[in-house]
This record gives sequence, C-alpha cells and structure tokens, in this order.
Amino acid sequence: MVQVCLNGTRGACDGAGVPLSPEAMGESAARAVAAGATDVHVHPRTPCGRDTLSHRVLAVTLEAIRARVAVPVGVTTGAWAEPDPRVRLERVRGWSGLPEPPDHASVNWHEPGAEEVAAALLDLGVGVEAGVWSGTHGAARFTASPLAPRVLRVLAEVTETTPDAARKSAPALLAGLGPAHGRPVLLHGEEGGAWPVLRLAGRLGLATRIGLEDTLTLPDGRPAGDNARLVAAGLAEYERARRSAPPWAAGVRGRP
Repeated sequence: MVQVCLNGTRGACDGAGVPLSPEAMGESAARAVAAGATDVHVHPRTPCGRDTLSHRVLAVTLEAIRARVAVPVGVTTGAWAEPDPRVRLERVRGWSGLPEPPDHASVNWHEPGAEEVAAALLDLGVGVEAGVWSGTHGAARFTASPLAPRVLRVLAEVTETTPDAARKSAPALLAGLGPAHGRPVLLHGEEGGAWPVLRLAGRLGLATRIGLEDTLTLPDGRPAGDNARLVAAGLAEYERARRSAPPWAAGVRGRP
C-alpha cells in the first residue's frame, strides 16, 4: 500500500503544486491515485490556509476528494491544528455530525491527549493511524496502550531529515515498536530522509507513503512539482528496493 500525503503543513511558498483548497486537494488526489496511490492523507485547511479540525471544513474537503477518488481518505489530528488537548478532543467528537466521516485519522501518540482522541475516533467508527515518531516517547506509549490492538495501522515516521540520520534511525524506530500488537506498519520519512526510508519500506515489505507533505523533490533532487510525480517515482523506487531485498528481509522489522 502506498499512501499519498497531499499537503501537510506546506503553504503556497512551497510551490504551486501544494493543494490548499478543497478543489485543489480533490484534483491532486485524483492525479495521485491515477499514478498508483491507494490511500489519501490530507490536512484540511481554512480559507486562510490554516490546518483545522473543524467539522465544516472537513465536510467540504472530504466531499471534494471523494467526488474524485474511490480510495480511503484520512486526515490529521495533529496538535498544531489545535494545541489545547481538551479543545482538540471536542473538535474530534464534533465529527459525529459529519454526513460521512473520514475513513481514518492519524493520532500522534507522543502528543498530550492522544489516547483520548484515539478513543473518540474509534467510538465514531473512524480508523486510527497511530503516529509513532522517532525521537519521541511515542513507541513506548503505543506499545503500552490498551488501544494499540484496535488501531488500523501504525504510521511509523522517521523525523530525521538527512539521509544518513534517517537510515540509522529507522531500524531503531521499528525495533522500538516490536510486533506492534500485530497491527500493520506504514513506514515513511520526511525531507532528506523520505527516499531512503521509502526504499527501506520496500526492502522490508512494509506499506509506505510519499507526497508533498513529506518531500518536495524527486529521488534525483529535482523539484517534484506535484503529488502524482512523487507517487509514480515512489512506486518505481519501492519496486526496485523490493526486488533487490535479500530473502530474509520481507516482513522483518528493525533489521538494517
């Protein structure tokens, strides 16, 4: 499974290809899915471009994307969208009024209030992507959580942004997750670590993601321009890494 992460916290200064309006997100998602993406992760935005958990903005964003694609669509619940854990929880609970809630939502397990937000999502029937970041206590908190066996998958994020640092950090992150309560793991990196970590996911047979949220450049360093080009390049890199993997690698986590 290759998820496309459409925009993240990027803005207009990061290039015209970063989709910020619901219509642009729908168009970008459609092109990325046509290029091979099988899942969508998006950050809904207010008209002024701010990440938001507002159910009104979510409704418009989800409608625009689902009008163009037939794959699962997920959103963020990151603390940057609503720093107060109590308000964040109430915002998520307010999604009960959505005509069609997101298929899944990412919850960063190191953030205050993460378990409460995850529990609210599960009560709404929304799948939970457990965001576990390197360099945080997220892995320890997740492995000890009673909610861990109920999540849709683990979103293992290597936050180191240089290739060498990401290569060193990824195995440690996977080792910290252990068997991850039997849940599927999606492994990805960001910025300079995005492509090395994607290749590692290919060698290990793990799901991954790619998109303008994680990197603005293609494997050769050229500007990507849009999500579809990143997805096409990501699938090619993933397949090359998968074919070159030693026999022991498939399905093995935390091994270099």
